[in-house]
Amino acid sequence: METAYLAGAVRTPVGRRGGGLAGVHPADLAGHAIAELLDRAGVDPAAVDDVILGCVDTIGPQSGDIARTSWLAAGLPEHVPGVTVDRQCGSGQQAVHFAAQAVMSGTADLVVAGGVQSMSQVPIGSAMAPDGPYLKSKGWAARYGDQEVSQFRSADDIAAKWGLPRAELEQWALSSHLRAIHAIDEGRFRAETVPVGGCGTDEGPRRDTSAERMAALPALRPAGVTTAATSSQIADGAAALLVASGHAVRAHGLRPRAVIRHLSARGGDPVLMLTAPIEATAHALRRAGLKTADIDRFEINEAFASVVLAWLHETGADPQKVNVNGGAIALGHPLGATGARLLTSLLHELERCGGRYGLLTMCEGGGQANVTVIERL
Repeated sequence: METAYLAGAVRTPVGRRGGGLAGVHPADLAGHAIAELLDRAGVDPAAVDDVILGCVDTIGPQSGDIARTSWLAAGLPEHVPGVTVDRQCGSGQQAVHFAAQAVMSGTADLVVAGGVQSMSQVPIGSAMAPDGPYLKSKGWAARYGDQEVSQFRSADDIAAKWGLPRAELEQWALSSHLRAIHAIDEGRFRAETVPVGGCGTDEGPRRDTSAERMAALPALRPAGVTTAATSSQIADGAAALLVASGHAVRAHGLRPRAVIRHLSARGGDPVLMLTAPIEATAHALRRAGLKTADIDRFEINEAFASVVLAWLHETGADPQKVNVNGGAIALGHPLGATGARLLTSLLHELERCGGRYGLLTMCEGGGQANVTVIERL
């Protein structure tokens, strides 16, 4: 089986809702990242076999196969096709998985993969209105009833199941902001980020936040413990990675920066929804022949603080290796782009710290989770 190499990874800054990227068409946002990726890698765009992008709520400016539109909007060759993937929050990560699988199978040599989301232009849940995915499904109702299915309920239920008090959630959220601010001030994101328009830096981290401010916010649900402060931020952004075979590396003089050592996806309870990364991580480590202690850096998407803390409790991972440069609570969660953004940041962080293995996982709608393990070269 062919080896899938990561030969490049870039991202835009993550913009706040209504912020510096709000007016950028998502096709231009992703197109900008793709063009920069190819330019940095020094590869002929005509050699690319496919473009795979993750995106959620593919309506309006995100409709019509945004992967194809983004490639064309960047002025790149018309013969290169594109396809858009929706695995909810894991869409960008799944796009990289599909690209790697194409390379590993020998059916492609060079694939651009990533994700894009403009939550300013396409509000979250737009594609689900008005009835949502479950409301009128007789099969769903027969299996799960008419109970509430929402990420906010899941975040609260996880906190209750693992005995996570609100103060502990807020402590993690505050650390996310502090870590992200430290990373920005140290220039840790500079190498991976391509400015777009007047937006050159991640806009989400709050320098004015504090434990006291977080404690004053109302809960999102009656009697719940999850607040806006312990939830991921609505955001805009794009990321792109170059996945290459050994043949492509040699033919195009590419510099392989990491190998994709493992990729998988697992499902769990679709109502509790956000716990799938726990079993998915255990499954991935078993399949990869690795232990938690072998991983130098983890990226666990901070959809909610309770998700990460429950994962830490069950895996026993070292918190000092998890989301070391902040997570989506501080940096934002542009749904379809986040998986690719996290993998981009994970690769650059391994290079910065000299680590060998990195693991990325994230919870996804429907009770799913992707896991990617990369090895730095």
